[in-house]
Amino acid sequence: MTRKLALFAAAAVVSTAALAQTAPNFALDPTFGGVALVAGFVPDPHTVDIVAGGPIDAAAANLGEGCLGFIAEAPDFRLDYTMAANVPLHIFVTATEDTTLVINQPDGTWVCNDDTNGLNPLVSFPAPMTGIYDIYIGTYGAATTPGVLSISEVVTQ
Repeated sequence: MTRKLALFAAAAVVSTAALAQTAPNFALDPTFGGVALVAGFVPDPHTVDIVAGGPIDAAAANLGEGCLGFIAEAPDFRLDYTMAANVPLHIFVTATEDTTLVINQPDGTWVCNDDTNGLNPLVSFPAPMTGIYDIYIGTYGAATTPGVLSISEVVTQ
């Protein structure tokens, strides 16, 4: 009986560890930093070198329609954006491998994209909100890949 309890306890520890990486956690510090941008920012686009990918299956995390790829638990990048009327916001990734975008918006909702420009994702906000955007860049499969995250008000790739 003691052996069964020990096995059950070990299984519970493994299950708890697995659960810890089943969803992104935007409370964590972003891996590649962050920036505060005000509408009209220069230079435009603002670019950041990143490494896309991670252990979390965005589709299995049930974040919303079109949320695909494998992402990290922590955001890759955090944007604190101050909007202006009639100024759009575009967030996109360029990489040599197939990447995806998963973004937690200031209101807590998720928006995602895959393959807008070839294998590169793009999310456009015609009327963006002021606040924090937690940005995750995913890949297909477990591999990671280098890329460039771009934030722009005028460029859409």
